[in-house]
Amino acid sequence: MAKKKQTYHTPKKLTFVDVIKGNFLNRDEVKIHYRYFVLIFFLLMLMIYSNHYVSQQIEQVNILKEQTEEYKSRNAFAQSRLIKVKLESELGKEMVQDSLLSLENHPHKILIKLDSLDGGAE
Repeated sequence: MAKKKQTYHTPKKLTFVDVIKGNFLNRDEVKIHYRYFVLIFFLLMLMIYSNHYVSQQIEQVNILKEQTEEYKSRNAFAQSRLIKVKLESELGKEMVQDSLLSLENHPHKILIKLDSLDGGAE
């Protein structure tokens, strides 16, 4: 049996066009390290997914913050109304003890306008 001669090929130079077309992936040096390229690809996909997930969570937190501010303002308004009602009921009880009645019609305010302070004299 005849032994084959080993021929050494000089590696072809890698050009920019080869990189753009993806021809560099067919080189023998790259074929050896495919596992590392796949690992890097999956790590990049994981990083993109986690970044997307974090941005979604931030949006959800912002929505919840807006809702809590709205509920806080509603709560403050309800508490102020409650305090006012309690105050009115306490005043009503004191008026009954003093044998006074509450007004059904509230008094009117009378405004008087004066044209001048001296009564029109020059």
